[in-house]
Amino acid sequence: MDDELDRLKPSGLPADMQRWNIEDLESYVAAMQAEISHVKTLIDEKTKVQSAANALFGGGN
Repeated sequence: MDDELDRLKPSGLPADMQRWNIEDLESYVAAMQAEISHVKTLIDEKTKVQSAANALFGGGN
């Protein structure tokens, strides 16, 4: 998972975000927001599949 987070960090910058300039911080936020959106889409898709499986097989609480 560390590799995934490293991929989102602006390249060539120190790990300490206090030293990042505003543009790099904004770029990092945009990349993180895109990643969050992607993950939420995956969660929605998996929830739909799980709901369909529960309806088909009578699962659930």
